[in-house]
Amino acid sequence: MKAITKKRRNAFLIDLAISGAVNAGVEYLLRKKIKNEAFHALVTPTAVLWTLEYVQLRKSGQTLGYKAAGLVMENASGADITPAQIVKRMAYRDLIGTVDYVFRRKSFEGQNGEILPHDRVAGTVVKEVK
Repeated sequence: MKAITKKRRNAFLIDLAISGAVNAGVEYLLRKKIKNEAFHALVTPTAVLWTLEYVQLRKSGQTLGYKAAGLVMENASGADITPAQIVKRMAYRDLIGTVDYVFRRKSFEGQNGEILPHDRVAGTVVKEVK
């Protein structure tokens, strides 16, 4: 596994931990209003993770995990990251990426770990901060 891929993995694990802590608070607040366990198991964690990631990437191109790992997400063309790119990247990673990984694992190691399949679809690049 390439060094940048390891950093990306570690950054995502940090983001998941933060999201999990925020999710616990949100779920506590929503539990009295929404009694459906499937909602709390599927919708709430995804909504919290995507919201936190979207806001952070839109604001600075980094999540807290990316910042800790020394990474930044950029537009492949050099322009600012668009909201559509962020949403497309998250959706592909979380909805299609797992199946993609099973059938095309080698594509996850392309271009020194800077561009994974969800980056290719969204037109983004993850680089180390210099």
